[in-house]
Amino acid sequence: MKETIIQFSEIQAAWPLLELLQLLPFVTALILWRVRTQSRAMIALSASVLEMLLALQLYYQFDLSTDKMQFANQVDLLGLSYHVAVDGISISFVLLTALLSLLSVLFVIFRRLHQTSVLAIMALIQALLMSQFVSVNLLWFVLMSILEMIALGYLLYRWATFVDAKPMIIRYSQYMSVGILLMLIGTFMLGWNYSGQHGGDWSFDLYKLALTPIEPAIATFTFFTLFYGLGIRIPIFPLHGWLPETIQHGNVAVAPMFLLGLKVGIFALLRFVFPIMPESVIEWHNIVIIFSVIGIFYAALLAMRQVNLRRLMAYAVISHTGILSIGLFTLHKQGFAGGIMLAINFGLAISGLMFMIGLVWQRTNTASIARLGGIFQYMPIVTIAFLISGLAIMGMPGTPGFDAVHLVLESSIVEFGALVTIAAALGNVVAAGFLLFAFQKAFLGEPSGDTSRWDTRPARLTERAMALIVIVVILGMGFFSDLWLSLFDHSLNNLSHVYQQLLNHQGGH
Repeated sequence: MKETIIQFSEIQAAWPLLELLQLLPFVTALILWRVRTQSRAMIALSASVLEMLLALQLYYQFDLSTDKMQFANQVDLLGLSYHVAVDGISISFVLLTALLSLLSVLFVIFRRLHQTSVLAIMALIQALLMSQFVSVNLLWFVLMSILEMIALGYLLYRWATFVDAKPMIIRYSQYMSVGILLMLIGTFMLGWNYSGQHGGDWSFDLYKLALTPIEPAIATFTFFTLFYGLGIRIPIFPLHGWLPETIQHGNVAVAPMFLLGLKVGIFALLRFVFPIMPESVIEWHNIVIIFSVIGIFYAALLAMRQVNLRRLMAYAVISHTGILSIGLFTLHKQGFAGGIMLAINFGLAISGLMFMIGLVWQRTNTASIARLGGIFQYMPIVTIAFLISGLAIMGMPGTPGFDAVHLVLESSIVEFGALVTIAAALGNVVAAGFLLFAFQKAFLGEPSGDTSRWDTRPARLTERAMALIVIVVILGMGFFSDLWLSLFDHSLNNLSHVYQQLLNHQGGH
């Protein structure tokens, strides 16, 4: 047996709620693919609302007082073990997925893109995301990830904002193919290791893999294949090369679905990598921290040089992912909690920024910072929503980023001391600088180019509604962040306890 293990126990589902969360968007995707009428919008919206209600039902039925996995179900499906269960970490990402999917559907309808098949692809991606967030079988998770990446690639290619989308898709495909290959290698290495110790019986179940000893050399190789495979998706420095072009040229209407895919990498680290290979995580976590600190400043400095709002947002994602990684790899409970909250915060805030950029682009046909200006005069509510989303990225009080950043910094100073913590804090300050500069220039400054073709009429009802929803969601999460923190508090107990033991043991030597 391993010296330190994470043992899982579960509570069986009374009714198939997790299956409904996966099947509803999948069935919706099939219906939307066949329907060619105006009823698409109502079908997609109704299904998204129902999915949100199912996610809330999952939250209300979840027992916060235990660290057991809940709503569990396991069957053999086409020769593959289908095993699902959730804890507070899973439910956090399920709620985020349902919420951002609903907002994405609203945005697509407001932009009048619902007459295309975009809603069907988005529903399919939602089903695949839900399947990943509830799975406790690593191979099932990887297979769903592959399907999701393919669907996202089609979405990006089909609704790109420039004529020749091939360079963007080629780069996206190259990076994602490498990520898929690495994840498959790591997954089968774990299955092979389990087979060697259990008489040839292969398994990819999280519970079994977490109990299975791994030779140090195999563990190191497997850790890096899974970490780098997931790192491409997150994305962490220096595996981020595909993201700027994808965010810049992918259609803003589908950006939140894409950003949800990025959060899968964070979830997978906590769900699979950290519990299965704690010794390897301990051995290499300082190296990860070094790259995280470099990535914070590298991406922040590049962001300050961008002339396109969308590309700036891409580098904002990369920079703040460094702060998030520091939180996770402090290997303390506060750091884990801060990392999860940051992932949720970034998902909401970056989506809010992208929604507002999309509304501005619809009026001006540009995302160039130099050409924009004076947006506040005729779209004040959109301007305020952009500002609040930006403040959430910075971790200002009243936003969910405030508690998250403080948890990360507190755990960082305990584990790494002042140097790394100050670097993370300074990175956040640099982020504030480039976001405020972009805000001032694009929304409050004077436009430098020809604005005669701009639509300068007052904000439409749909634009005001979208902006107001973003404001309410971000501020609501900020003022009630304790509800989120309490959701995964007990779920982090086992993980943090094991890593505390390992860190103490390491410190004793």
